[in-house]
Amino acid sequence: MSMTGKTVLVTGATNGIGKITALELAKMGARVLLVARDPSKGAATLEEIRRAVPDANLELLLADLSLMSDTRKLAEEVKSRVGALDVLVNNAGAIFTERKVTSEGLEQTFALNHMNYFLLTNLLLEELKAAPAARVVNVSSEAHRYGRVNFEDLQSLKSFSGMTVYGTSKLMNILFSNALTRRLEGTKIVTNALHPGVVATGFAQSSTGPWKWLFGLLRLIPGAMIPPERGAETSVYLASSDAVQGVTGAYWNDKRIAKASAATQDRDAQERLWLESERIAGLA
Repeated sequence: MSMTGKTVLVTGATNGIGKITALELAKMGARVLLVARDPSKGAATLEEIRRAVPDANLELLLADLSLMSDTRKLAEEVKSRVGALDVLVNNAGAIFTERKVTSEGLEQTFALNHMNYFLLTNLLLEELKAAPAARVVNVSSEAHRYGRVNFEDLQSLKSFSGMTVYGTSKLMNILFSNALTRRLEGTKIVTNALHPGVVATGFAQSSTGPWKWLFGLLRLIPGAMIPPERGAETSVYLASSDAVQGVTGAYWNDKRIAKASAATQDRDAQERLWLESERIAGLA
């Protein structure tokens, strides 16, 4: 499908599936705004994509999306550059083996993997609504199946396990996506979440102890992990395919609608998470 004339914003665009997503959409002719935390990695990614697609229409935006202040600045920068946003790919995320707190007082996994999706999407809703038929693509994971949202301990103060907290953040991605779908009824915006697969990228490369050993082992087992090119296929499909037009509120795996866990369908949890996120972000 041609994406000529369409504007796309991709977060986490300097590595793995984010970079491949940006590359593939640029090949289709889209104007791609890439969000990077590290300026040098951002510049290198732009150069790499331009080598592959000499006429690519690319712009680099810098933000640490674990910080709400940076997310707000990013949204303002996007607003200054575009009148309408056709596709928002919420892709930036990470797993942390130790509990860390951002300068804004939020547990880092929660801040980056959930609040970044929630806040950036809400801040760009008017630009999405201004597009003829916009799409919000939320990269989640099958890891959502072992997540549990404890509304009494959203910042994991009482208990922290890196993989459990990561799984919970991925569950939050789908809860958010489903709640957003209801709020966008009557608009032409479609919202979908997806599992990219177990992808061989730099994800978790800063892990320590058993995590470092586990991810290192997985990379050595043939077929245990898929390449980023394969992992990005569903994101690209949801961002560009005519077949997705009008399809909203779904969870996808390998370019097909899949069944997410029962927990993702809990409307009370969806609404409570939305309200808590609004409160934390100061949007209420």
